[in-house]
Amino acid sequence: MGREREVPKKSEKEVVSYTVEQLVAVNPYNPDILPDLENYVNEQVSSQVYSLDANLCLLRLYQFEPERMSTQIVARILVKALMAIPAPDFSLCLFLIPERVQMEEQFKTLIVLSHYLETGRFRQFWDEAAKSRHIVEAVPGFEQAIQAYAIHLLSLTYQKVPRSVLAEAINIEGLSLDKFLEQQVANCGWILEKGHGRGQLVVLPSNEFNHPELKKNTAGSIPLEHVARIFPILG
Repeated sequence: MGREREVPKKSEKEVVSYTVEQLVAVNPYNPDILPDLENYVNEQVSSQVYSLDANLCLLRLYQFEPERMSTQIVARILVKALMAIPAPDFSLCLFLIPERVQMEEQFKTLIVLSHYLETGRFRQFWDEAAKSRHIVEAVPGFEQAIQAYAIHLLSLTYQKVPRSVLAEAINIEGLSLDKFLEQQVANCGWILEKGHGRGQLVVLPSNEFNHPELKKNTAGSIPLEHVARIFPILG
């Protein structure tokens, strides 16, 4: 849960304790909770937790009181939102940030990073992130979150992925990659195969995306025989 704030009720002796999430739910447009929300962003960073609702609430309050905006806090919110990909959190947060703020160098960089991730251009992403370590490394868990997204995206696309493609996507090479693959084979059902050339192939677990035959009919799907019965009626 989030940080707690003491709010007087009825008398100074009667004190009720509220979490940040409760403050947001009760009165999201109260500017008095702005410091609590800022502190909660820092807590999300240090404790590696995440609350999109609290962060969106803070960005909306910044819209009403732009003079109180902390660009450092906004940058941290965007990094945390980027870590939530493929959820659209980054776009939701960016929509609430004034264009003049977005034009600052650190925000332009984050927007570029988001674009690279959305288009699966992982080599460009890691190259750009390496140039901006002061931004992304300020938030623990960033690299691991992006690596998890890269693996998720590969698993939707490939049944077997060349080792070199995997290495580029997750930005791990050499002995570190060997150790990573050992862990995935032991814990996640990955299989290693020899490729036709010198390369190694990684067989990813089957799912309904990389093996369409596994896809189950959804409740909204219409069996072919039902569709066939409609044609005589239409005729």
